[in-house]
Amino acid sequence: MRAPFRYAPPLDAYLHKLKFGRARALGRALALAAAPTLAAGVDARSEKDPLLVPVPLSRERLVERGFDQAVEIARALARELTLPVDTAVATRRRPIAPQSLLGARERRANVAGLFGVTRPAAVHGRAVIVVDDVITTGATANALADALRSAGATRVEAWAVARTIA
Repeated sequence: MRAPFRYAPPLDAYLHKLKFGRARALGRALALAAAPTLAAGVDARSEKDPLLVPVPLSRERLVERGFDQAVEIARALARELTLPVDTAVATRRRPIAPQSLLGARERRANVAGLFGVTRPAAVHGRAVIVVDDVITTGATANALADALRSAGATRVEAWAVARTIA
């Protein structure tokens, strides 16, 4: 896991505005701020063409927000770091309760088996980097990593702008 910033003021307000305030442009700004740290010394970068895969939103939240904040961040990172990104390779299998309302144990249970891989050939034999806005317990990133490894990814890392965990 790599997340250069702590989820604390003032960054927490920027991320909240990105997700809930329709401030889509903040996705690019936050990605550009995080990019140098994310790119430095990452094992997957030594492998050929690691693929960026944003954590997908549910259809309901996508309609509600109008965009997926993880996709905005991943696209900006892909441009900045000249890495491929696939915004459609991962999907959610069902709606879930918001992770922010749950404790660590409940978060893991909430996302168990949540993600599917729509095109396993896109990840088979590749290093994959899961991209999200914030990593709190790691439950979401780990659940998506499990699906990607099951589809044949050789290695999975998680990148986020911020983290609440040390």
